Amino acid sequence: MLPKEYRLKKRSAFTATYKTGTSFHIDGITLFCGKKKENSYPTKVGFVVSKKIHKRAVKRNRIKRLMRESYRLAIKKRELSTKYMSIIFVASAKLLEKDFNYVNSAVNKLADKLL
Repeated sequence: MLPKEYRLKKRSAFTATYKTGTSFHIDGITLFCGKKKENSYPTKVGFVVSKKIHKRAVKRNRIKRLMRESYRLAIKKRELSTKYMSIIFVASAKLLEKDFNYVNSAVNKLADKLL
């Protein structure tokens, strides 16, 4: 699990990131990046899986866990949390039947676009 200071929590922060940021889409995951930052605070990260994707929370939470773990591993490999104020990963229904390796490769491709 990500440490508390790296989590994006407030609705207003999510809305601001959607409105002001840029977006990338690869393999069923859309990445929204907020404003570029000028201070030394860590980047806040949010993970979103809509109810439209699946009605069961168990399935939605599984996708979020896979994306979170992939992002955590990507942070270890490279210094990602230095450029943007906030980042949001949004999943699509394409990820329901996919395994960790598929999600991990998609998150790594998006992480490369962040740099």
